[in-house]
Amino acid sequence: MQTKTNLTSDEKSVELSSRRTGMSFQRTRMSADRTLMSVIRTSLSLISFGFTIFQVFEKLREAGTLTHAAAPRNFGLTLALLGIVMLVIGIIYHLQFMQGLRHEREAMRQAGLVHAESRFPPSMTLITALILLVVGVAAIISMAFQVGPFF
Repeated sequence: MQTKTNLTSDEKSVELSSRRTGMSFQRTRMSADRTLMSVIRTSLSLISFGFTIFQVFEKLREAGTLTHAAAPRNFGLTLALLGIVMLVIGIIYHLQFMQGLRHEREAMRQAGLVHAESRFPPSMTLITALILLVVGVAAIISMAFQVGPFF
């Protein structure tokens, strides 16, 4: 068996190609994380803007400034709900994409095209998205039923 320092030119070329392919999996994974981050930013904007609209019109109604604030309140609730739905779809898409990427990497490892020595670390972006989902659901419950930590 040859050591890596005694490889022929063709074997070195295959080794370099294998390493580049492995690095491309890492770049693709990071790209999927960036896509999920953009979903998080948009969802957070929708949830917070909807919650703010809801709270402003609720406070104006409580102060007696407005007598009928149902339409703006419903609009705020709808925006927050849209943010939650968008976040759930983004999380599902991310999980499916990452599962497909893992299967592709395993198939390439079995074919000897990549080494697959390193594992994908846990996605901090996915963890953040799940935490935002919990906070968003709590905000929706608080808005809809006027209970909870945000009301």
